[in-house]
Amino acid sequence: MTNHEASTLNRDDDDRRPALEAVIASARRLGVEVDEAEAAQWVAALEAEESGAGDVVVDVDSGIYGHRVSMLDFTPRDLARFRAIGEIVGFPDRPPAVLTALALSGSAAQGKIQSYPGDCDYFERIHITAPTRAAACAILADVIREKALATRVGPTHRLWEVKFGSYPFDAERDGRPVRAGSPISWTADEVAAGRIEVARDGRTEAVTWDQAAAEPGWCKLDWIVADPARRALANASNMLDVTWEAPDGSIVALDGFIDPYFQEVYLEAESLPLFTRLVEQLSADAVDEYVGQLEHEVVKYTTKDPNYGKAARRMYNIFRLTGRYAEAAYLRELFDEPTTVLYQVAAQIRTLDEADRPGAAFDHEVLVKQTDDLIMSAIAALDGRSEAEMVRHLLEVRSNLRGRCGSAGRSAEVDEVKNEALRAVNDYFERRLTAIPEIRAWLEDLAARS
Repeated sequence: MTNHEASTLNRDDDDRRPALEAVIASARRLGVEVDEAEAAQWVAALEAEESGAGDVVVDVDSGIYGHRVSMLDFTPRDLARFRAIGEIVGFPDRPPAVLTALALSGSAAQGKIQSYPGDCDYFERIHITAPTRAAACAILADVIREKALATRVGPTHRLWEVKFGSYPFDAERDGRPVRAGSPISWTADEVAAGRIEVARDGRTEAVTWDQAAAEPGWCKLDWIVADPARRALANASNMLDVTWEAPDGSIVALDGFIDPYFQEVYLEAESLPLFTRLVEQLSADAVDEYVGQLEHEVVKYTTKDPNYGKAARRMYNIFRLTGRYAEAAYLRELFDEPTTVLYQVAAQIRTLDEADRPGAAFDHEVLVKQTDDLIMSAIAALDGRSEAEMVRHLLEVRSNLRGRCGSAGRSAEVDEVKNEALRAVNDYFERRLTAIPEIRAWLEDLAARS
């Protein structure tokens, strides 16, 4: 039994009921409305799942599967939309050498509680069978390049950025230092060219796609996607976890770490055999290790690099997995509060800015309409001077988009909108988290342990 499993079992039903009542009382004093019956029902569902057999749940009707706790927060309401976007961002199998398992992650996988998701986040396991690690890396390089070029631009999407490979040496790129071993970002044009240029020791030097493939590192692709039914744009990302199977049957992650599966919802039941094989490689302490990683990030986002919104999302996953269901129920309500729509404002203003660039094929009327929606969201979430400033910046962006004046003329306004939205979200979550005695005590204990 792991430490976190023990803590979960120690916090039995008799402890949880008064804990939930205390958290709900504190929330109401702060003006956060918690539906007591719904919260109790959700906690009861978690407790029932806790005593069930197995960690992975399969929904036979929809064909999705995932960790039992993650499945409780997913709603199939937008499943068709997510699968349609998955056709753009997902990687096809190339049997027998390449097998894949595509999942939703982050707020996209928590539709029951995340009323204002910022992006469409995907996660994909890519498993490569090859005689050597070098051969596996070469296959991965080909697979990613093929996907990037095939989805470079289309009626409903445009490739934004690819993260692939690691810099082989220290250099400068666009006047900024880059360190050996750090991830390389590629534009669509650079992927097509198969090279980027950097400055090294006063000379221009190329880093090729094949060079980058030697150490794939962090692999991620981002697109802007259009949803014709909603007449809206969104950022869709796909984070890759790549594993290599050697001739002797051993399986290793190309980045050195097989990711756990505690916040993903997998979209196709056909990938379950691959998923099962891969998660069998995780250590018996996978939950402890995952929680420890999240706790480290919570410390970072509440001390060194304050972002209490990000901290709250990680705390929610920690509390779900460690039996602190009362605190998790409170966080569920915070994610549904009007102020959290500003997370969406910060994400979407960046997407709209990137969508209005040369080579894009998106309807300008959609961009303007979506800016109007952001203005209404800001009015609903803010008041006073903050509201006036946010609306002023958004109106400037709207005017720029309407007049097709180019990105240079709105960059300052876009930055102001994003920064002000994130600042408001950070202040909101900091107040709401530290005002609950149980959560404040948990944060203080975590900081002391760190």
